[in-house]
Amino acid sequence: MGSETALVLRKLAEDRLALVGLLIVLALVACAILAPWLATHPDAVTEINPAHRLRPPGGDYLMGTDRLGADIYSRLLFGARITLVISVVAVGVAVAVGVPLGLIAGITDGFASSAIMRLADIFLAVPQIVLAIAIAQTLGPSLPNVILALSATFWPWFTRLVYAETRAVKNETFIEATLALGASPSRVIWLHILPNIISPIIVRITLGLGFTILTAAALGFLGLGAPPPTPEWGRTIAESREFLPDAWWYAAAPGLAIFLVVIGFNMLGDGLRDVLDPRTRRTGRPRD
Repeated sequence: MGSETALVLRKLAEDRLALVGLLIVLALVACAILAPWLATHPDAVTEINPAHRLRPPGGDYLMGTDRLGADIYSRLLFGARITLVISVVAVGVAVAVGVPLGLIAGITDGFASSAIMRLADIFLAVPQIVLAIAIAQTLGPSLPNVILALSATFWPWFTRLVYAETRAVKNETFIEATLALGASPSRVIWLHILPNIISPIIVRITLGLGFTILTAAALGFLGLGAPPPTPEWGRTIAESREFLPDAWWYAAAPGLAIFLVVIGFNMLGDGLRDVLDPRTRRTGRPRD
């Protein structure tokens, strides 16, 4: 296990794009954790200061101020916390629901397997963003409802992935031998199947975090995210529309943050996909 981990880390370090993605993700986490210390105006994130509204970047305001006079730079840092909470919790719930269902559907046959996969297909038949908007609109704008909407639309992707991987591993000789020796299905799942399909799950989680952040920003832009004065990035862009193009910094800062974070997770996910693919480790070349 130690040598395998060292090999993965070494090959990941050789992928420059993956390293850039990792640095962006680590920067997001650092900004979220250190927001109270990195922010220049941490006490004025949600306060109204009309005398300083729509000031351009410079001086005391590194990225300018918004329509209420709040420091955009400070709101951006505290907004990173909301972004991380939404993405990590939503993807975590999706994994907790989707992976076990995929394992059950993959290892068993009959009604249970068919019912799980048909339910997943129903969710997958509707574009994720459309379904998330519908759920968030029905529940109302709030942070828990955004997380619920994203989790409810993302779990089928894990179920479908794990189902396909489990079906492939299930037919391997060592699995059949283990079952013939009398091992219970649960023991086979947790000790033999899951360790052999964990790599694509990790890749899907990484890519899913980026997509979830983008979808959450879209919900916030439509007014379905966390209500004001929460410093949510998507809502900030929506609020800036009436002041464009004069107050360009109002939309530029959160827009650039969303772009960088999503690109960072995608680059890291692509790097992990190439590193964790067994064919890539044997040949030493990224797959086509």
